[in-house]
Amino acid sequence: MSGLVIVLIIIGVVAVAAVGIYNGLIQLRNRADNAWAQVDVQLRRRYDLIPNLVETVKGYAAHEKETFQKVTEARTAAINAGTVAEQGKAENMLTGALKSLFAVSESYPDLKANQNFLMLQEELAGTEGKIAYSRQFYNDTVMKFNTKQQVFPSNIIASMFGFQEKEYFEIEEAEAKEPVKVKF
Repeated sequence: MSGLVIVLIIIGVVAVAAVGIYNGLIQLRNRADNAWAQVDVQLRRRYDLIPNLVETVKGYAAHEKETFQKVTEARTAAINAGTVAEQGKAENMLTGALKSLFAVSESYPDLKANQNFLMLQEELAGTEGKIAYSRQFYNDTVMKFNTKQQVFPSNIIASMFGFQEKEYFEIEEAEAKEPVKVKF
């Protein structure tokens, strides 16, 4: 009888440990999903600022249609990105397009003094900082989640319940790693 009790205790301890590991994986997955939602909020804020910025610059540099078109296309691609990898690629395009837009605005002293443009520029700079922070927090959370799935004994529980690793939000191009410069 005492052997049966020991076996039941061992089974109970293993079951409690498995439940703890499973719950830990769920918590980390939910944190990663929440962190991505926060990145998305900041990216949406950025996307909302861009049309106002383009319209302000258009008033001064109407002949720069190609630049405006590139910004608009890049914004649309970023909004429609489906995966984390697609989002990273779209953000690279958008950052490059915004750099072109700000380069155009350098040629227009009246634009650089425009109060609305200065306000939008300041909001965009603040948003870029929030995006960088959100991206870092997301990637840190993903690292914890992915690591938990790879270490023993969590890897057994993760594979049994079909947990999938999450993608990091990475910027691929070296030039896109620099923040958008908004000095005038």
